[in-house]
Amino acid sequence: MVETQHEGGHSGPAAKPGAHAQAPSMVWDAWGIPAGHKPLSAQIRGLLAQVFGVSGEPVARRDEGDVPLRPSALTQAQRDGLVAVVGADNVSADHHDRLRRAGGKSTLDLLRRRAEGPQDAPDAIVFPADHEQVLAVLAYCAERGIAVVPFGGGTSVVGGVDPVRGQFDTVIALDLRRIDSLTEVDPVSGTATLGAGLTGPQAEKLLAAQGLSLGHFPQSFEFASIGGFAATRSSGQASAGYGRFDDMVQRLKIATPTGSLELGRAPASAAGPDLRELFVGSEGALGVITEVTLRVHPLPETTAYQAWSFPDFATGAAALRAVVQAGAAPTVLRLSDEAETGLNLARSGDIGGQAVSGCLAITTFEGSAEHVAARSAEATALLAAAGGTALGEQPAREWEHGRFAAPYTRDALLDVGVLCETLETATTWSNVAELKAKTTAALTDSLAAQGTPALVMCHISHTYPTGASLYFTVVAKQLDDPIAQWQTAKRAVGDAIMAAGGTITHHHAVGADHRPWLPAEVGELGIRVLRAVKRELDPAGILNPGKLI
Repeated sequence: MVETQHEGGHSGPAAKPGAHAQAPSMVWDAWGIPAGHKPLSAQIRGLLAQVFGVSGEPVARRDEGDVPLRPSALTQAQRDGLVAVVGADNVSADHHDRLRRAGGKSTLDLLRRRAEGPQDAPDAIVFPADHEQVLAVLAYCAERGIAVVPFGGGTSVVGGVDPVRGQFDTVIALDLRRIDSLTEVDPVSGTATLGAGLTGPQAEKLLAAQGLSLGHFPQSFEFASIGGFAATRSSGQASAGYGRFDDMVQRLKIATPTGSLELGRAPASAAGPDLRELFVGSEGALGVITEVTLRVHPLPETTAYQAWSFPDFATGAAALRAVVQAGAAPTVLRLSDEAETGLNLARSGDIGGQAVSGCLAITTFEGSAEHVAARSAEATALLAAAGGTALGEQPAREWEHGRFAAPYTRDALLDVGVLCETLETATTWSNVAELKAKTTAALTDSLAAQGTPALVMCHISHTYPTGASLYFTVVAKQLDDPIAQWQTAKRAVGDAIMAAGGTITHHHAVGADHRPWLPAEVGELGIRVLRAVKRELDPAGILNPGKLI
């Protein structure tokens, strides 16, 4: 086995919080970094004017220094207690630090952040250096009645990192960015142990130096953290080839207010229920994941790309099902419906001399040259037999080039008065068509009843032998109260998903936004089981109040 550490590891004296950020920090009122923000094209502005009657001119946004925050409730005694654990340089009540941890990056988060009036924010940010400091912080906060919101990349889109105080006067954000080491690589077993604070790019860079890759690339990849991936049951865009993040988890190290847990001794075990499953997806409400041992694979030797068109969504979905059930799934396998295909291609309908109509599917294949050739040949035969028309590699390469950029477009739409939000669900193959239809109808009907038409787009984002995930994007004109507008639509669509047999969330987690539907998902007895576990691990209830349960 190989032991290694992040090249920017913290073995010396504690640095100031800003010095821990090897990864770029996202802007306070939008997704990502300034370099990613681009104005809408003239074509899109014209479409918005035609459909929604908006001018397409962006509204000026406030400077962060002009944003009032709720005054910090952290007392000097509390600050002194936290400083005793992590050091003076690693407790911050700075306006800049608090504002950037005032919540996640959902449309609701951003609408609230751009609203007038004081913004709620954590009372302080605490930057622990390791598992033992996390344990000590949790013990101190449990004793003093301070709520703790574990914070990784801040990419939650379901209210998972909102600074909810619950019954407590004080809430801190526990920023894990200093826990950023690759501590062990076992190339024989194909595993690597990573600190929870590493971002996706940091982890891939460290693994690449060992000739390895995790292969987990959700849309949040550039900013989200390893601990966040585990805590939310993240699913990456290459899940068809490498599985979901929870499939990759081998071992976990968890800090709770009542002690530590280290779970996962072997690839599989019959030693009772798998307790790892309590914490993968627990969203920091049961404990703080500080270290994850994951399945990794050698860097792929080659990648092949192929795009397909299908005459309609039903034909495309049947084709994807045939490929997955035959065990011939590519590394990436996605299908856009007619509405999403028409908008996202942004073309005149011609790729390499072939007309594009209907629904676009994207496939990529990674691995050795021989393996890629064999898998792509099998999948190609199945997709063609199911009614697909091969379009060549260009659309697939273009999708890969821009696959992390969609949230920037969402923000540009918000800037010009257009509501844009996403949601996702999953169901069995036999129920895909009905769930898609009822989810679409719930969104369009709710928004129409409020006085605005809506464009609803959908794609199959993840596939399984027994079913698939449906990922929806909805666009509509913002009304006078866009927060209430979306909350009304969200209630309608959440109820529709439950009634149609879908899951309330496939990979975005529960957070605060999906919590009302969790009893329908797991049953009242299931909720009591989760509450009993929380009482044992977090008897004071300090961990991430208002989320999950």
